[in-house]
Amino acid sequence: MISCTVRYEIDPDKLPEFEAYARFWLYKIPAMGGVHHGYHLPHEGPNDIAYCHFSFDSLADYEAYRARMWDDPECLRAYEHATQSKCIRRYDRSFTRPVLQGAPAAEVFL
Repeated sequence: MISCTVRYEIDPDKLPEFEAYARFWLYKIPAMGGVHHGYHLPHEGPNDIAYCHFSFDSLADYEAYRARMWDDPECLRAYEHATQSKCIRRYDRSFTRPVLQGAPAAEVFL
C-alpha cells in the first residue's frame, strides 16, 4: 500500500470553499479505488495549512487513478471549483508506506 499526504496552503478566508472541495474528494477517492483517511483543516496554529491523507494498493494504482481523473467530469468540476474560488494557494504531495496494524509489546519487541 502507498499513501499520499497532501499539504495544502489555503486561503483562510475561503475555508468553506476548501471544505466543499475536500468533501468531494472524500467521496471520489473511494469511488476510484482508493481509501481516504480524511482531511485535516486548520483549528489551532496556522490558519492557512490543511492536510489530506489517502491510500492506494500501489503506486501504479495511484498513477492509474491520476490518469483516469483527467477524463472524469466530476474531478474536472472539482478542479474548476478550486481554480475559480482560489481556495488553494499551493500544495505539495508526499508518498509514504503506512503502518496500520498495532501489536502488543510481546509480539513486536522480541
